Amino acid sequence: MKAFVNPDLCIGCTQCAGLCPEVFSMDGNLAVAIPGEIPGEDVPQAVSAAEACPVSAITIQD
Repeated sequence: MKAFVNPDLCIGCTQCAGLCPEVFSMDGNLAVAIPGEIPGEDVPQAVSAAEACPVSAITIQD
C-alpha cells in the first residue's frame, strides 16, 4: 500500500504526522507521505491518519 497527500487539499493541520509519523511528515506547511510502500506494521495507523484528515487530502492505495 502507498499513501498520497494531495497538496491542493492539504491545510497543514499536522494531524496525520501526529498520528502516524512513520508515514507522514510536514514539509513546510504541507503534509507529505513517505515515497513507496508503507511498511506493513504501519498500515493500520496510516489508514487511521488518512481517515482523520479533516479535508480528505490523503489517499491510501494498494
